[in-house]
Amino acid sequence: MNAFDGDIARAHQRDLHHEAEADARARRVRGARRWHRRAQRAAHRAWQAESQIR
Repeated sequence: MNAFDGDIARAHQRDLHHEAEADARARRVRGARRWHRRAQRAAHRAWQAESQIR
């Protein structure tokens, strides 16, 4: 029974680790998307400003 408990504990730790990795990956994707949108808006503002100069 003790070996079985150890197997369950290791499986649980592995699941927790995978969930933590998935959460970190999701945070990186959200951050990258946010910075991408900011860059797009900045490029659009620059394009608008340049078109007003001409």
